Amino acid sequence: MSLTVYAPASMGNVGVGYDLLGAALAPIDGSLLGDRVSIVSSPAGVSLDVEGKWADKLPPNPEENIVYQCALFFMEQLNIQQGIALTLEKNLPVGSGLGSSASSVVAALYALNEYFDTPYDEQALLRLMGKFEGQISGSVHYDNVAPCYLGGMQLMLDTEHKVCGSIPSFENWYWVVAYPGISLSTAKMRKLLPAEYDKSVAIEFARNLSAFVHASYRQDAELAISVLKDVMAEPYRASSIPGYELAREALDKLGMLSTGISGSGPTLFSVTDSLETAEAAQAWLDSNYVEHGVGFSHICKLDALGTRRID
Repeated sequence: MSLTVYAPASMGNVGVGYDLLGAALAPIDGSLLGDRVSIVSSPAGVSLDVEGKWADKLPPNPEENIVYQCALFFMEQLNIQQGIALTLEKNLPVGSGLGSSASSVVAALYALNEYFDTPYDEQALLRLMGKFEGQISGSVHYDNVAPCYLGGMQLMLDTEHKVCGSIPSFENWYWVVAYPGISLSTAKMRKLLPAEYDKSVAIEFARNLSAFVHASYRQDAELAISVLKDVMAEPYRASSIPGYELAREALDKLGMLSTGISGSGPTLFSVTDSLETAEAAQAWLDSNYVEHGVGFSHICKLDALGTRRID
């Protein structure tokens, strides 16, 4: 038996929902923006090969790779003696703000669960994904792994019985994402944030997020855009992302509706309901924000499918 799993890139926070909102991304050109993990049977033990554009950015020792560690843990927990050989196709840059570590972890654990006849249900598997992704990012939060796994836009609930719930998206929105070509540590970017927030900031954050969720269910795009802002992280991170503040101003002048930092950055996202405006924004970003040959940009819709088998 063999199988291959694809796990899409994702935006954590989506600006308005720090640690509580995330969305999966699907480029409109049909390309697959995310990592892939393949599994085939092997005589004994666990082995891992790594390939793909960003493979050289990962530890050269396979045992230090999170995909290998996922496999070892999964098989030890279930006392599985069967040998397997995994291949990770690393298609997302590390430290990009596109859920790179989440994509690898989700693809690996989804593939393992499928290969061994789904011993974990959806919620148990999601919690396991969060645990392993947290080993890389520095803390357990689900705003990348949940949308990467389940697709669409996900609101973190983190109750005893349910990690997250999907909320409606705006089907006519285009999400332009641009990765400039540098890497930023999620853990280090989190350290830029204050240990405590003023009460007025906490209230504004809660108001904006609740209004965005309300607007999503009402399909009130005007209201959703008006509150799609980041008062928790962007004020402290923007200056640490080269060119971000200039890009945000330029995108606003081009007519983009809202711009924010994807996850911890340096990838930015910008929203519009016009394909023509999205294309103009992408052209500006390719010329002024993205390092040629290293970074990239995509015009996306939200990926409604999430992680899936593609073999």
